[in-house]
Amino acid sequence: MKNYVPDYPRPQMIRTSWENLNGTWDFAFDDANTGEQNGWAVDFQPQYAIAVPFTYETKRSGIGIEAPHSHVWYARTIVVRPHDGRILLHFEGSDWHTRVFVNGRFAGEHRGGYARFSLDITALVQTGENRVAVHVADSPSRSQPRGKQRWIPENFGCWYVQTTGIWKTVWLEYTPESRIAGLKLTPDLAQKAVRVEAAVESVEDDLYVVATARFEGIEAGCAMAKVEDGRADILLHVASQAVSEWDVRTWSPESPNLYDLEVKLLHGTEAVDTVLSYFGMREIHIQNSRVCLNGAVLYQRLILDQGYWKDSHLTPPSEAALVEDIEKILALGYNGVRKHQKTEDERFLYWCDVKGLLVWSEFPATYVFNDEAVENVTREWTEIVRQNYNHPAIITWTPFNESWGIPDVAQDKRQQRFTEAIYGLTKAIDPMRPVVCNDGWRHTISDIITLHDYEASGEKLFSYYTQNREAVLQNALPFSVNGQYYPFAEGYGYRGQPILISEFGGIALDNGESGWGYGDKVADTQAFIARFDAITSAVKRLDFCCGYCYTQVTDVQQEINGLMDMERHFKIEPEIIRKINLR
Repeated sequence: MKNYVPDYPRPQMIRTSWENLNGTWDFAFDDANTGEQNGWAVDFQPQYAIAVPFTYETKRSGIGIEAPHSHVWYARTIVVRPHDGRILLHFEGSDWHTRVFVNGRFAGEHRGGYARFSLDITALVQTGENRVAVHVADSPSRSQPRGKQRWIPENFGCWYVQTTGIWKTVWLEYTPESRIAGLKLTPDLAQKAVRVEAAVESVEDDLYVVATARFEGIEAGCAMAKVEDGRADILLHVASQAVSEWDVRTWSPESPNLYDLEVKLLHGTEAVDTVLSYFGMREIHIQNSRVCLNGAVLYQRLILDQGYWKDSHLTPPSEAALVEDIEKILALGYNGVRKHQKTEDERFLYWCDVKGLLVWSEFPATYVFNDEAVENVTREWTEIVRQNYNHPAIITWTPFNESWGIPDVAQDKRQQRFTEAIYGLTKAIDPMRPVVCNDGWRHTISDIITLHDYEASGEKLFSYYTQNREAVLQNALPFSVNGQYYPFAEGYGYRGQPILISEFGGIALDNGESGWGYGDKVADTQAFIARFDAITSAVKRLDFCCGYCYTQVTDVQQEINGLMDMERHFKIEPEIIRKINLR
């Protein structure tokens, strides 16, 4: 990949003129929520120095207080250089209601904890020193998309310390006055082309967008379109004998081929803006109850990944830490991850694209159903799908999990209609990728039927499914030996979709520490390997099943059922796990 900049927070759309604002910021708690009326947007007395982007709850922040605080403030001085165009302030992730002030003036706000947002601060800054202040309000509300963040003061079950405030990179970008504001890249294998949809913000007329694709430095195609109504739509053909005897290099886990993309905004013959990106040529479709990638049946060996670190929680310690996770997952013999209840740092998705690791992208759940939750989910899920659409590694969208936020979906028509609406909205943005509505059980409309089954005996698991498959798919029996859950909500049924065991395992090794896994802990590594082998092999023997997702990559706080601990030490020799997965 030529178009790569280390630590660049948005690798799908790179400009060379940017500044990372991570580092030391002033920080204060504002539990009474009086900061704005007391002028904290201009100046406040810091209680701590905090290391952004780590939240105050983490050791890496330099604070390490886990108690909930509903209002927090950040501030720092930034130096703005002379610039004739626009100056944008980007927040990759801030949880939950973020209000930003620049030199005491309100710059904008965003509600949501997981999606990127950007503010144009050109009119608020001057050349030289400027003061940025950020007020973030969080709460234990279960109407907020929370994912695995607890809503009571202590950890419980599989819910962990809350995340409050800035937890992803903050950065500054200098752009031209007329600029490319966004890219949507859609591969089309049938036409041997990629569709480049460019959003443009401009102060000039008679603008064109030209897109050039290259593979390992060799030009594969170039095309141009006029900007109309703030958009340019280009069908860029990339078939090239110079690149491949098969015309196109496809992307897959085995061969994660990526094309570099250069997109220029032209006014006459002058390039007024240039951004760098990349894309993968791949096609996903469902045929004969199987998921297919580039026309071939894809068997998915996934592992559940919650993306937590011991001292930094949801925030990755570094880009190198993300790469390490991916390489260790591949070493274990998995070809994908189900990124569970988290929208990961986009650098993670970049490295999954580069290294060929499949990704199921899942939305962090709310935990009640009401109008506020419906609005919050719809708004932020749409933002996330649009922001991460271009990544070829993402092959499945999962907006709901285990009826969280839709607790009565089995019978409640309103909740069922909500899942249908989110399904339809996702498909309107992305008609290619499968969408799973209510991963685990009680599916409504869903392109893949997924089951969560933590049966500890491989023999019992295999026997139950082989004897009762038809009854389970007819919703006449629950889908596990001792289960209480059925695969479909009332009024829905099996329509020939692929079936995948998307949670199983969760084995905890009894090493004397507190914490839990699924089923009884095992006494030693040999017992662990025997149980892991038995249940994984049982799932692989189910001829109707098109893949699986083992729980999980690492321990997470009180949940100690990872193949690695939170410091990324393997509990079992990875080659042993790899052989079982690839057998």
